[in-house]
Amino acid sequence: MPPALTFPPALLLKAQGVKLVFFDVDGVLTDGGLYFSEDGETIKRFNTLDGHGIKLLKQAGIEPAVVTGRDSKPLRLRLQALGVAHAHFGTENKRPAALETLEKLGLTWHQAAAMGDDWPDLPMMSRCAFAGAPANAHAEVKARADYVTQASGGAGAVREFCDLLLVASGQYARLLQDANL
Repeated sequence: MPPALTFPPALLLKAQGVKLVFFDVDGVLTDGGLYFSEDGETIKRFNTLDGHGIKLLKQAGIEPAVVTGRDSKPLRLRLQALGVAHAHFGTENKRPAALETLEKLGLTWHQAAAMGDDWPDLPMMSRCAFAGAPANAHAEVKARADYVTQASGGAGAVREFCDLLLVASGQYARLLQDANL
């Protein structure tokens, strides 16, 4: 059975060649809400579909990275569980952090994609070859994104973006076939 997902050819062409994907956390990998325990610890909710999408990127040879303005133990644990090796925490100025990762991996902005939801993500998103935003992103971010997901942040938006990149890379059908063995 052929894959059920399809994307417009022009969109897939623009997304080809991506080797690295930068993700924001709050509003992208999470719903953007901040939950605090009685002790003041931040608690985050992550979506398993998004996590599997990140794992699939790695299997396809596309490196996931995180650049976020916050830092927390739950976030670090989640990224470790997903095998995300490149992460910048507590970073309000995201462009230099992303550039550091690109240089470390010997890549350029033309080989990168980014997904963000608010103004601090724009300097990073605008330099990448391909930019995405979740459905609940700020209007200015959605206006500048190449692709706006149907799903909201923390509710499968990252998986949707990953699937698009996997189709563009030509790896989606192979990964789906491997899963059906």
